[in-house]
Amino acid sequence: MDASCNFSKEELRDLLERLHDKYNNPDFIEADPISVPHSFTGRDDREIAGLFASTIAWGNRKAIVKSARRMMQYMDNAPADFVRNASRHELSLLQSYVHRTFNGQDFIDFVMAVRGMCERFGGIGRFVEGRYAATGSMAQVLSDFRREFFAVEHCPHCEKHISSIDKGAACKRLNMYFRWFVRRDDRGVDFGEWRSIPMSALYLPLDVHTGNMGRALGLLRRRQNDWKATVEITDSLREFDPSDPVRYDFSLFGAGIDGYLKQ
Repeated sequence: MDASCNFSKEELRDLLERLHDKYNNPDFIEADPISVPHSFTGRDDREIAGLFASTIAWGNRKAIVKSARRMMQYMDNAPADFVRNASRHELSLLQSYVHRTFNGQDFIDFVMAVRGMCERFGGIGRFVEGRYAATGSMAQVLSDFRREFFAVEHCPHCEKHISSIDKGAACKRLNMYFRWFVRRDDRGVDFGEWRSIPMSALYLPLDVHTGNMGRALGLLRRRQNDWKATVEITDSLREFDPSDPVRYDFSLFGAGIDGYLKQ
């Protein structure tokens, strides 16, 4: 379906707004990976839980949430304390974890990578906010984040779990993670804790579902789900809300749930 031929710009705006209002509410949280950081109250716990939950966020949402909650159990449901203080023996217990291609050694390497960022920069959010203040570019932050994250010793296998914008990847999971902590409204889903970064700077978390829906609604022409497509669809959404384009992530998700590809 080429919905761009079926919707005027105003009709598309009305659809995006209606779906946003329907899905950007607390009922969205429970079945989504964002429920994992929502189970914590402290900023450091939320940031770390959010990073791990978003890192394994591909495939079935129910399975993702289950596996991410199991990750938290491995970290004694105190992710910030575990990252800071886990002993070598405690880290070794993570070896038995597996979620699809994310294995126990990846888990250990990610804990040590987050520990390194916390030691060097004071926390994940402080690094992201600091790099945005220095560069004014979330695209540059994506590049800097990956470089600094893997600055500590690690097995090369774990690098596949953070996409490289420098290689043209869409960086869906990091963009989703950034959305969680930058977006702020009164809906109760996103945290809005990285307040020095404007919502206008965010990019849509582009994956096969949002890509297909974006094409169906006439928001995206590029066929590959890569960084160029991420920029294109985000720019399209900026025409409807330049100050907060990524809130329409809820709309594209909702369009899929509501069957707009089948119309």
